Amino acid sequence: MRRPDTIEHMYLDFDGFFASVEQQIDSRLRGRPVGVIPYVGGTRAILIACSREAKARGVKNIMPVDEAKSICPDLILVPQKPEMYRRAHNALVAEIHAVIPIDTVKSIDELACRLGADDIADPYTLAQRIKRAIRYGIGASITCSMGFAANRHLAKIACAVGKPDGCTVWRPQDMPGPLIRIPLEDVPGVGRRMAQRLAIAGVETTEGLLRLAPKEARALWRNVSGERLWYALHGYAIEAPPSQRGMFGHMRVLPPEGRTLPAARDIARLLAVKAARRMRREGYTSSLLMLHASLKDGWWGRERVMRQVQDDAAVLQSLLLLWSELQTTAGKSRQIFRVGVTLGALTPAGERQLDLLDDDDDDRQRWERLGRAIDGANAKFGRTLVSVGPWDPPKGGNVGGKISFTRIPSAEDFA
Repeated sequence: MRRPDTIEHMYLDFDGFFASVEQQIDSRLRGRPVGVIPYVGGTRAILIACSREAKARGVKNIMPVDEAKSICPDLILVPQKPEMYRRAHNALVAEIHAVIPIDTVKSIDELACRLGADDIADPYTLAQRIKRAIRYGIGASITCSMGFAANRHLAKIACAVGKPDGCTVWRPQDMPGPLIRIPLEDVPGVGRRMAQRLAIAGVETTEGLLRLAPKEARALWRNVSGERLWYALHGYAIEAPPSQRGMFGHMRVLPPEGRTLPAARDIARLLAVKAARRMRREGYTSSLLMLHASLKDGWWGRERVMRQVQDDAAVLQSLLLLWSELQTTAGKSRQIFRVGVTLGALTPAGERQLDLLDDDDDDRQRWERLGRAIDGANAKFGRTLVSVGPWDPPKGGNVGGKISFTRIPSAEDFA
């Protein structure tokens, strides 16, 4: 396995992305502590993101709004605008791509680049060129941090060291000194549960993790991921295997007025249709529908096996059957705070195997032809004009267009 003797990768992370985009769009928010919330009036919700000014006051992402306001009373709350963040992401990617080719867009606010010879020789000049392109091409409110290292994993860790608005270069000859100072829980790939498992094995620091043998790391992770992480942390040129699509799903936190069973059912229905649309666009069928909900005193989840389907009618039929189970469990007086719908057990549409005992092929094909016609009409006009059943999105929209950091919605997700 190759071990580079110089830096080869850059990792870039936008600082407080959602909040900084809000500040760039609205000059009244600049220089002030800003927190992004899921919906209008979400004073009892969780902060999706916060600005660097808010973080300097002790506010953190995924913090309850009431706690954040107790820490920072003048925190300005703004509801999320996923479509605006998507457009900002695309504009920023275009600006950066004009400076250096982008190897991988990792999420809505993170990307990675392979370095050319000139950039390897002078990474700080490259960083200045990118920051200048963002400042004058997009605006000064949106900043980014960058990390340079022998591989992408180390570059990602180095990037986090310099936040906000920093630039950190970890050359192979300097390692592992800077890495040893990183807390173990800040190493990507070491989650809370994994950290507990490592602690039981006597590994409580990043230095301790580095001292393991590759096979020991594999045994602790109970799969090849531990060994891959070991090689990445030791500076080897190791690339993550290509990811495969496993599911299509959407989740939504419900506003206070939408927490009744009928209102939550309507949202779940919209989420299911949105997921089915995405699945069709990417050419898959699904054999499993999962419905989950956060109730006042717990979590509820069920799944239903389907035939290999992709049309709205089949998905909605399964959803309504699951919803009847939820309604029986929850009762009429129970509140639902969050609802999610996921389509799993995916198969490429061209590889679908129909059951010879199920004489439903004609019916399925008829619904699929209707689905393609509906998708075509909605795509043509850029919004939902035709749907199977009612289509009444809640105030604030964003149903199916929410950004989860790991997924960047397309324009069609907001139709």
